[in-house]
Order: sequence, then structure tokens, then C-alpha cells
Amino acid sequence: MTHLQGFSSISQALIVLAAIAIILLFVKFAAPILAPVLLAAFIAIVSLPPLRWMVQHGVPKWIALAAILFLLFDFGSILALLMTSGLEGFRENLPGYQQRFELLSEQLGNWLEAAGIEGSRAALPDMVDARKVVSFVRAMLASVSNTLGVGLLVLLTVAFILAEASNFGPRIKKAFGGSETFQFQFGRVLDSLSQYMLIKIVSSFATGLVVWILLWVLGIDFAALWAILAFVLNFIPFVGAILMMIPPVLLATVQADLETALLVAVGFIAANTIIGNVLEPRFMGEGLGISTLTVFLSLIFWGWLLGTIGVFLSVPLTIVLIAVLEANESTRPLAVLLSADADKNSLSDET
Repeated sequence: MTHLQGFSSISQALIVLAAIAIILLFVKFAAPILAPVLLAAFIAIVSLPPLRWMVQHGVPKWIALAAILFLLFDFGSILALLMTSGLEGFRENLPGYQQRFELLSEQLGNWLEAAGIEGSRAALPDMVDARKVVSFVRAMLASVSNTLGVGLLVLLTVAFILAEASNFGPRIKKAFGGSETFQFQFGRVLDSLSQYMLIKIVSSFATGLVVWILLWVLGIDFAALWAILAFVLNFIPFVGAILMMIPPVLLATVQADLETALLVAVGFIAANTIIGNVLEPRFMGEGLGISTLTVFLSLIFWGWLLGTIGVFLSVPLTIVLIAVLEANESTRPLAVLLSADADKNSLSDET
């Protein structure tokens, strides 16, 4: 009988693993549709508090909804327009940058060969191919154009979500039960998501503003383009802070000199350190309860599963995942492993 029970436990575990694998394959297959819908859902979560505030102060719901959608569309259009014009200007100025780069490469190659590193003068110019850079810029321009179509889909989905938001609470309560524990968990997850995304939007805007001021003061070309890039990449944990710094530093090296490039690098590091490591944790209070390792692994996992949108939504998606795992007694140990502090009580214990 013991052997049968053991076999039954193994069978159940295999069935669960098979079910998880099937779900993951389905999500990956449906990622082109599912990822924009998830992005729309998180945008709607951020947009819901101002919508409720306007309705509570006497603004008709359809006018409040139209105002929020107009602001979202206007903001996205401005970002796309600035990025497109910046990339076009960068592509037009690329030949001049290429000549400057070749001169710097020759000087650096001579210095390295004088230091005893043979073949440096011939190898350095081949490290950056202007044709590849042009192809990359063209791909970015095409990506921005494709993003406009996805953005309209996201905006339309946000409109439907916000229009039906008042009915979600009763539906979820009827579907999953109306216990106080569930209501507490659901409300806390929504509060955490709204807090995280709102603070992240503000901090990303602050990062972009600081980057624009820094590059404008130093006279670096296309400061607005790199500021928008900083705003967007700031939503990516860890990697975003590095990626946003590379293009302006390289451009400062080619356009000005190494001292200016060093100032740009120091400015980026200071901005990300102060805003990302000092101000963000202060406004988030005790944080989101996610360990640093979990954030890094979630970046890889959601990026693999949902693509680019998954990379940007890795943290909020992990918040939802931990809440789902914690809601079930059998999966609660996994939620504890993903959390930042195992000594803290779970959501259910706090109730």
C-alpha cells in the first residue's frame, strides 16, 4: 500500500509538471497576442485611480475615460515622433561619426602597438562596421513603426478594461468566493502593482530628464533621443541601466573626447544610483517583497516567454505570480522561496 501511495504521489507530480509545461508552451505560442493584452492590463491598473478620482468628483465616466485615453495616446505619439526623428537624424550624421571613429581608432591602434600589442591598428577599425550600424538604425525605425500598430491595440484594450473595471470586483468575488482573506490578497496585489508601476514611471521620467539635461549641457547630439531611451530602458531591471548608457558614451567619445565620455558615464551612473537605489526604495517603503535573485531570473524567464514586453513587465508579472502561489497552501513554499525575506509572514498569516 505504501508503494502504491508513493507511486501515486510521483504520478501526481508528473501530471502537474506536464500541465505546467503545456501551459508554458501555450503562453509562448500565444505571446504575440497575450503580451500586448498584459501590457494593457498593467497600464489600466495605473490609469484606474485617476479615472475613479475624476468620477468621484462629478466627471461623467465617458468623459473621464476619453481624457485618460487621449493623454495615453498623446504621450505615446510624442515618444514615437521624437524617437523616429532622432533615429533619422542619427542615421544622416553617421558618415561624419564614422570618419571621426576611424581617426580615433587609428590613434588608439598606434598607441596599443607602441605598447607592444601587435595588429591593433588593423583590428580596431573592423570592430564597428558603419553598414551594420545603419542596418541597426533602420531596424529600429521599422520597429518604431510596428510599435504604433501594437500601441493602438494596447490602447483599445485599455479602453475596454477601464470601461468594465467597475464590474471586475463583483465578478471575481462571485467566481473565487468572497472570503476576507481573498479580498485582502487581491486588494494588496493591486495596490502593490499600482504603487510599483506609478513609482517606476515617475523614476523613469526623472532619469530621462536628468539624462537630457546632462547631455544638453555637455553638447552631445540627439540628447532627446537618448533621454527617451533612458526612460524606456529604466523599466528593465539591472540590464536597462547599462544599455541606456552605451550609445551616449560612444557618441561622446566620437563627437567630443574621452574626458567628455567619462563625464557622461559618471553622470549616468550617478543618476541611476541616486534615483534607482536611493529614491525608489524610499518611496516604495519596505519594497515589493521580491529577492534580487528572483528579479534577475524573472527578467530572463518572462523575456523568454513573452518577448520584449515580458522583459519590461518582469517585475509586475512576478508580483502576480508570487500572489497566486501564496494563495494556495500547496504552492506557498514556492512563494516563500521567491520572496525577499522568508521570515516575514505571508499574506494569509497577516490576516
